[in-house]
Amino acid sequence: MRTNATPAAIADLNDIPVKFTNGATVFVKDVAQVRDGALVQQNIVRDDGRRSVLLSIIKNGNASTLAVVNGVKAALQTARAAAPPGLKITELFDQSVFVTNAVAGVLREGAIAAALTALMILLFLGSWRSTVVVMISIPLAILSSLVVLYFLGETLNTMTLGGLALAVGILVDDSTVTIENTHRILTEESKPLPYATLHGAAEIAIPTLVSTLAISCVFTSVVFLEGPAKYLFTPLGLAVVFAMLASYGLSRTLTPITIGLLLKGEHHGPADGAPRGLFGRLHARFERGFDAMRKGYVALLNILLRQRRLIVPIAAVLILGLGATMLVLVGRDFFPVIDGGQIQLHVRAPAGTRIETTERSSRRSRTRSARSSRRASASSSSTTSGCRRALTIWRSATARPSASMTA
Repeated sequence: MRTNATPAAIADLNDIPVKFTNGATVFVKDVAQVRDGALVQQNIVRDDGRRSVLLSIIKNGNASTLAVVNGVKAALQTARAAAPPGLKITELFDQSVFVTNAVAGVLREGAIAAALTALMILLFLGSWRSTVVVMISIPLAILSSLVVLYFLGETLNTMTLGGLALAVGILVDDSTVTIENTHRILTEESKPLPYATLHGAAEIAIPTLVSTLAISCVFTSVVFLEGPAKYLFTPLGLAVVFAMLASYGLSRTLTPITIGLLLKGEHHGPADGAPRGLFGRLHARFERGFDAMRKGYVALLNILLRQRRLIVPIAAVLILGLGATMLVLVGRDFFPVIDGGQIQLHVRAPAGTRIETTERSSRRSRTRSARSSRRASASSSSTTSGCRRALTIWRSATARPSASMTA
């Protein structure tokens, strides 16, 4: 006697009894047809107008987007080599582009912040060693934030990288204030380097702590978010807060130590002493130009204070002139211009419509939308063009049923 209830062949599934009623047995073949086949086709994929097959690869929550995409691209090389002639395998949509752009954005923001900070220190302090001291704090603060995020179970994604890009511009504040106060004690008070290093860091410890905590408190509310917003904005806020706290800790520990080591071989005389070196001469020239601009600004303020009736008309003319200029130069649009990389039109066809009919309707609707969009773009302004383009898509969607299209 066979006790295995698993049929040996697909056709045997038809002989499985469903119920026994009125002295007769009802089998599966009486109410259904079991066969080895495929489902009824419910979608059609076209790439640039050609029939295609779409395979979507979705990562799980713990996987890295870049690792998955790189692995798929490596596997596609083997698949292309083994594919028969005439079969073309291409990538239609790559999600890793956004992560790569986010990483590039963080690097770009860091480079801009480092360059502007270096220029500021070179102009106002005339010391390339001080520039090096401040530049060390930026990558260390970012790495410290990444370490904490790793232990909290966060990953590198668009939101965390966006938070780091947001924090890069203010990471240099603590170290910059520390090095500036140390230079003030060295030049104006003519104190020795160990004294200036110790007191330069100690005098601004509490003010920088207050400013760091004030910035960090702004992101306190993201910790209490719930739902999808929690997974989006909490990592961003944590990345900023941890980077800021790491920057403050570095400005109290590593920055004074680096100042004491690098500034030993640098001349620290009074502010009116003879400049030394290329950066010293550039600094002295910049100071002379800055003093001349400051004297001119003071003279202008004295004139305006003596002629107080001129202040309001001049301010009104400047505001109106700048506002009118910006209205002319800055473009206007109904929605901001972005490159999302994908446009989806979802249209529901009447029940019972054959998929071939739906495909033909979708092609006609897509062609009409493209033609109308080109005409609207060529004959109207940006705002009107955006409205016509949206109206054309709506008319095409409501006039003729079509399938879901992905461009």
